[in-house]
Amino acid sequence: MSIRILIADDHVLLRQGIRNVLELESDFEIVAEAGDGEDAVNKVQEVPVDIALIDINMPKLNGIEVTKRIRLSRPLVKVVVLTMHDDESYVVEVVKAGAAGYLLKDIDPGMLIKAIRTIYSGESFIYPTLAKKLFGEISRLEEKAKQGTASILQRGRNDGLTMREIEVLQLIAKGLSNQEIANQLFLSEKTVKNHLTNIFRKLDVADRTQAVVYSIKNKIVVLD
Repeated sequence: MSIRILIADDHVLLRQGIRNVLELESDFEIVAEAGDGEDAVNKVQEVPVDIALIDINMPKLNGIEVTKRIRLSRPLVKVVVLTMHDDESYVVEVVKAGAAGYLLKDIDPGMLIKAIRTIYSGESFIYPTLAKKLFGEISRLEEKAKQGTASILQRGRNDGLTMREIEVLQLIAKGLSNQEIANQLFLSEKTVKNHLTNIFRKLDVADRTQAVVYSIKNKIVVLD
């Protein structure tokens, strides 16, 4: 069974170079190419794709936005972002958007092939030199979130809610969807839904709107 691959990059020579490398593998099939972000999103709707190799800087839609749209419309498609950027903030944004891999364009062909197979099997793959930066940035963001939540707890009551549930509630109050909350807190959407069920039960409310109204009134969350 072939691994069906889409290559999206606005540089024709780079697309051709990646195609030449991947087509040497008997189990890889290049099913589509795209020259901009909008075309990439459309191609994923038109043909069966297992792996989408997406450049982060493309016309019309950048790689982060493309990743979000593909993950929403075709959640089974694994998105792998290719970039020249090794800044940790890019890595975090890509992971939050739902990408399964983040690779630098100067990656060794053998490692690219390994990454595709690893991601196809259901795992994630971050370019080795970026992994430490990613985990460091995530730790920094989590610590910042904990400090913010602790501040909220000091300002008001919590009605038996955990710190994580208050974080979720705070993001609901800001109008974020379940998927957006999951991306921001590095959780699955199912986990967010479980938190919502617990929040509704603890606050004795029926829906998100009632939960937000109650939590603001009782100073469980504070709008910025």
